[in-house]
Amino acid sequence: MSKKIIRSDKKKSIFGLEVNGPVFFTSSILIVIGIALTLIFKESAEAYFETIQSTVSDYGGWFFVLCVNVFLFFVLFIAFSKFGKLRLGGKDAEPEFKTLSWFAMLFSAGMGIGLLFWSIAEPITHFNAPPSADGQTIAAAKEAMNFTFLHWGLHAWGIYALVGLSLAYFTYSRGLPLTIRSVFYPFLGDKIYGIVGDIIDIFAVLATLFGLATSLGFGVQQVAAGLSHVFGISGGITTQVMLIGGITAVATLSVILGVDKGVRVLSEWNMRIAVVLLVLVVILGSTLFIFESYLENLGNYASSLFEISLWNESYAGTSWQNSWTVFYWGWWIAWSPFVGMFIARVSKGRTIKEFILGVLIVPTLVTFFWISAFGSSALNDVIGGDQILVQAVGDDVATALFVFFESFPFSSVLSIIGVILIIGFFVTSSDSGSLVIDSLTSGGKIDAPVGQRIFWAVAEGAVAAVLLIGGGLGALQTASVATGLPFALILLIMCYSLYKGLEEEITKREQREKKEEEKEYENVVRNIIKKRNQQNQKQD
Repeated sequence: MSKKIIRSDKKKSIFGLEVNGPVFFTSSILIVIGIALTLIFKESAEAYFETIQSTVSDYGGWFFVLCVNVFLFFVLFIAFSKFGKLRLGGKDAEPEFKTLSWFAMLFSAGMGIGLLFWSIAEPITHFNAPPSADGQTIAAAKEAMNFTFLHWGLHAWGIYALVGLSLAYFTYSRGLPLTIRSVFYPFLGDKIYGIVGDIIDIFAVLATLFGLATSLGFGVQQVAAGLSHVFGISGGITTQVMLIGGITAVATLSVILGVDKGVRVLSEWNMRIAVVLLVLVVILGSTLFIFESYLENLGNYASSLFEISLWNESYAGTSWQNSWTVFYWGWWIAWSPFVGMFIARVSKGRTIKEFILGVLIVPTLVTFFWISAFGSSALNDVIGGDQILVQAVGDDVATALFVFFESFPFSSVLSIIGVILIIGFFVTSSDSGSLVIDSLTSGGKIDAPVGQRIFWAVAEGAVAAVLLIGGGLGALQTASVATGLPFALILLIMCYSLYKGLEEEITKREQREKKEEEKEYENVVRNIIKKRNQQNQKQD
């Protein structure tokens, strides 16, 4: 493997940059072209991508549903199989980060920001228009929480666990570069160092940067809406661009400091602030109801998991899934190169079983409690006759969180904490994304020069700002989701490649242990013969 890594490193010194030239420059050119075309033809582009997404959902929705279930059951199989005891980085490797810091970074990169908005808006939307129950009924409330749990639970984290484990294993245990191409080494062999590997990494760079840029742009719109709702500050384009500039500056500083001093510290602070906000909501809100609903929601989710996770609307003939479940599966899959690579980056030293269960169980349970505290409480208010939240979600999803806080004591304090947390999660998404893109474009270098990290951090903010001003965010978000279908195929191949790689390691380990046992046996026999010879010599 070391020879292959040297070959990869030789092509990194280009114009003084430690990069993989074909990936870095091709990606940069395609990003500029993509932005230009989106801005020039933004209306037709958005309509075109929406048509693609609609077609993918109508004809490929069943395939998405099948794939995400395969991914989840595959990683669970790996965790509890003979492979579970293997350690990422070798048997002597130790975790680089403490477990709590590791969980904080998983949560911040994987889902943090989305929960602040959808933990209230999604349950209320499903409550009004559930897939099968009558709207605005108790049955609709249960169904709303079931599907919200489905979209944010084990299946989503199963996708991240698959990509993260594959990258971590081939990087730390097999000595390959930290890039998407490395995952396909058992499948492609040395071809990963050629044009095929470059194409895989270019695709991952584009999906990651445009996904992050669109999320940053839409997220800033939501932050601006929150500031306008709470403090009366104008939420126009000028404010949004200024917010992007500020968030990018902080993210750039974090990227300069690196994972240990930058991303880890910010993630830990995000989790502290999130815990404070969650505790305040639990204490100041309907405490008993939150705990009761959490247990009931878990029970409903567990009992209906197989049914709703494989549901396809085949008999109903409706298209509810297209806007929700299929959209989420496409979005999580499209985001998996970014989140999976970041999870791999911080997971060296974990056993495979520890990695999979850590990525699946803890973030899922925390996510479910958060959704219960916010979403179930909001549903309880609506069922009790308070329609303000329903109106807020219908008018502007971004304000739902702040409207929800208005029913609490110290609502202004909660709103301020909420805004700080939103910004914090944006920063960690931006800086972790920059580190991922830099690794992809530098041929898998884990600690690339600071200048390159700054370049990609600034590029993310610049792309988001340009698209925000030009109005092309919607088209790119739709395009990002549409890329989920071809990437689902790549993830299926990834399952095979990972299994093959792990099987090869187990076989080599068994052969090595067998040789060691044979050698030990030979030594024992040799010692016995030696002792007998010595005894015979004494007798003579």
